[in-house]
Amino acid sequence: MIIHAPTLPPRHYLQFTDLSAEEYAQLFKRASFIKAKFKAYEKYQPLTDRTLAMIFEKASTRTRVSFEAGMYQMGGSVVHLTTGDSQLGRAEPIEDSARVISRMVDVVMIRTYGQDKIEKFAEHSRVPVINGLTNEFHPCQILADIFTYIEHRGSIQGKTVAWVGDGNNMANTWLQAADLLGFKVNLSTPSGYEVDPTVVGVRSAASTQFFKDPMQACEGADLVTTDVWTSMGYEAENEARKKAFADWCVDEDMMKVAKPDALFMHCLPAHRGEEVSAEVIDGPQSVVWDEAENRMHAQKALMEFLLLGKV
Repeated sequence: MIIHAPTLPPRHYLQFTDLSAEEYAQLFKRASFIKAKFKAYEKYQPLTDRTLAMIFEKASTRTRVSFEAGMYQMGGSVVHLTTGDSQLGRAEPIEDSARVISRMVDVVMIRTYGQDKIEKFAEHSRVPVINGLTNEFHPCQILADIFTYIEHRGSIQGKTVAWVGDGNNMANTWLQAADLLGFKVNLSTPSGYEVDPTVVGVRSAASTQFFKDPMQACEGADLVTTDVWTSMGYEAENEARKKAFADWCVDEDMMKVAKPDALFMHCLPAHRGEEVSAEVIDGPQSVVWDEAENRMHAQKALMEFLLLGKV
């Protein structure tokens, strides 16, 4: 008689709060190690014979390339699905899709609209599920952003991040990260586009300060960051948002009131002349290209952790 040992439930990464501060410290160390291997052209393939399923309901450039290239570099393989070429876009319940897909692969990344959909998929999945972006959260991007800050300036603990723009999934995730990792977010959004505190669920109000004036939010900041004014799914609001956000363009004046060595980040794609001026995003304080590349390295460390545990 074969006795099967009980298996632990999979660890999912659906929002930033799914890992502890100690686990993030480990992830950042692993991301640095993995990136150094990549830069030295040294093969590192701990995920040989593992398969990643990528499910896209929203369009993607950086998310697809970073996960796909990263999984191949780690020795694994990738299955790419969209709602147009699978039952996900038809009538099959998401619970059934999760049960089937998770029997055939080792990890699933989903980029979709509502957080409720990815939560439901994860509830019925036998393997780890990673949030590649939802309307509410974008944890992989903030994981990469903080890793990028650490590379350039050291620990982010005790620092100040200025968020200028929409109270969207990026803003929500920055607030969660500040609450967990011990830094502060100065948040400035136009009236009517604030973050929803019930979605974010931060424990300490001390990690966040709200400003009506974006210039005040940037004063003394160690990092200034923003996102497009109109995220995917909100295109019908584009013209109204352009008017509402007119004063929330990160320009040279905003960067001048931040600390002299402040960094600028943007998750991309960017619209020069809207949420950021060309002088800032293409200027010496911008680290957006390192930030974009670091999506891949940080996510490789994340997949290693979810599949293999602490290495």
